[in-house]
Amino acid sequence: MEISDELLCLFSATVSDDGERYTVEIPRREVDTGAIEAGGTYRVALISADAEGETEGESGRGEAETPPDQPQPPVEPGETRYVEIEDIGKQGDGIARVERGYVIIVPGADIGERVKIEVTEVKSNFAVGEIIDEEV
Repeated sequence: MEISDELLCLFSATVSDDGERYTVEIPRREVDTGAIEAGGTYRVALISADAEGETEGESGRGEAETPPDQPQPPVEPGETRYVEIEDIGKQGDGIARVERGYVIIVPGADIGERVKIEVTEVKSNFAVGEIIDEEV
């Protein structure tokens, strides 16, 4: 799955039935941080929770690398960096965003935590990081 460089925000949400229509609520922090504007019009992509789980669980063996004409991930395996957890995924993992909205999944992290991680896995559209130190 490819994610456009034009991605403004990424979060997990539930589709609600309002009788006449279905809605997906946007977390307030997406507007507060300036990622999107209230009243704006945006394209929305929905990804099944099952598909997300498969992506997170893949080993990465045999998967094609990012094509040279596509932007490369802004992190590399083994890299360490400090990230702030902005969201929690459907499976309970922390989600941090870095350059160009690139997502790093951090198991065991909670919203608002600032943690030092080591990047353990890198895909074209997300990475996985392991906590090596929690900030106080």
